[in-house]
Amino acid sequence: MTKEKITNFKDQSLDLKLRPNIWKDYVGQESIKKNLQIALKAAQERNEPIEHLLFYGPAGLGKTTLAHLIANEAKQQIRITSGPTIERVGDLASILTNLSPGEILFIDEVHRLNKLIEEVLYSAMEARSLNIILGKGPSARTIQLELAPFTLIAATTRISLLSSPLRSRFSGGTYRLNFYSLEEIEAILNRSAKILNVDIEPEAKREIAKRARATPRIANHLLKRCRDFAQVNKKSLLDLKTAQDTFELLEIDEKGLEPTDRKLLEVLITKFNGGPVGLNTLAAATSEEEGTIEEVYEPYLIQLGFIERTPRGRVATGHAYDHLGLKAPKQNKLL
Repeated sequence: MTKEKITNFKDQSLDLKLRPNIWKDYVGQESIKKNLQIALKAAQERNEPIEHLLFYGPAGLGKTTLAHLIANEAKQQIRITSGPTIERVGDLASILTNLSPGEILFIDEVHRLNKLIEEVLYSAMEARSLNIILGKGPSARTIQLELAPFTLIAATTRISLLSSPLRSRFSGGTYRLNFYSLEEIEAILNRSAKILNVDIEPEAKREIAKRARATPRIANHLLKRCRDFAQVNKKSLLDLKTAQDTFELLEIDEKGLEPTDRKLLEVLITKFNGGPVGLNTLAAATSEEEGTIEEVYEPYLIQLGFIERTPRGRVATGHAYDHLGLKAPKQNKLL
């Protein structure tokens, strides 16, 4: 095992340590939490597994954490996979037939499931059976495998790519996770700092929260980087100056924008006069993939009100011009 792989393993273990295991430690998404707690309690009283659930929303908001939390509260094992790794029907059959009664199967990036595999999943979700065709031509035959009662929890960042038949089979509910408030991010940082044994000033905590893009995963990442900076510089207290110096080194501004975010806005404004411009053109101009722009950068820029999606393409708003210190054309001032 290489040194890089060992480092990655340790970092993943640390992320698992920061993951909440009980409801009271999971900050935010209050409406979703209440609905899930009711559904889970009702299922436990009936001695049944909780119904299939679908979580969607931008990356880093806690979809995987919710799946683990549900498994922990239900006192059930959770098996984790992702859409791209299930390449054949046999892969899905192997996973499903090895599930114990009440177990939870978590499929991340479910929108990337092969359509043929998705169709096999329908009967597994509805009838708890697996219909498999053996052979080809006139000699082909269908066998039906009975499955143990299980719960499928799926997560996706692009729910629009899920077929309607698959979405309709999540009888336990479909839940959208929203961006977090500044106060919620601070509460998450407060818990993470205690777990990491980081002594942090309230002002530094607020500074990290402001730049965390309203996303818990990013907040924890920035906290760890600030901790590293303080440690290397022999500082026992993570203060405001240390946090600001860390962000200057990382090139993250006061709104949480990274160099790629600013480049995206600058290209949109300087090369295309603020838009409208199509996604494919914007991707070519910034040397980024369309999916990366749409899934990683755009959600937060739209949340800030820096970009608008229109039928004709992306448009930079007056707020984007102000943030970059540029003068907006008259037609953009009202955006």
